[in-house]
Amino acid sequence: MEAAEFETFVRRSAPALRRYARAVAADPDQAEDLLQETYVRVAGVWHRVLADGDPFAYAKTAMIRLHTGRLRTLVRRFRRTSAASPLVTDGGSGSSTEGGLGRVIGRASDRVEDGWSGDGVEDGDLLRRLLAGLPPVHRAVLVLSYLDDLDDAAIAEAVGRRPATVRSLRRYALDAIGPALSAVRARADRKVAG
Repeated sequence: MEAAEFETFVRRSAPALRRYARAVAADPDQAEDLLQETYVRVAGVWHRVLADGDPFAYAKTAMIRLHTGRLRTLVRRFRRTSAASPLVTDGGSGSSTEGGLGRVIGRASDRVEDGWSGDGVEDGDLLRRLLAGLPPVHRAVLVLSYLDDLDDAAIAEAVGRRPATVRSLRRYALDAIGPALSAVRARADRKVAG
């Protein structure tokens, strides 16, 4: 009986979880992998998930944790292989986090603005492109904040950070995509006005 219930859950939840995975992963192939890994994780504890009563919420939480866990693994591997050379520096002052983070995030709006005319592009497509330009943990924070409407404490638990860090990540992400959204709004207003 549990196998049939799980198959029904997969059929019913696949469209919504696929959209969620695409928002989190920002790459369709990675999103499909993430979706499959999520279903494998949920299937392994299906009896417990049924007892808790909300398999969809469990699947979304598992998806975020799988995604952030994958990111941590990649970062650890990168740090081990390139421990001698820092990833980004600020030009010699000794601090590599603040300036480096600003440069990484700044690229998100640059990628969308370059060569984009705004004709025939849906808002959803623009948002996907903007999110794709963000670092993965920033993307996850925005998705959890605005798609799931979670508070900072719940997001912090999901991504393994402190609530204050979640607020900083959200602010950096919004600062990165804000100019592109403002420019698009201004173009749309000019187009409507004249």
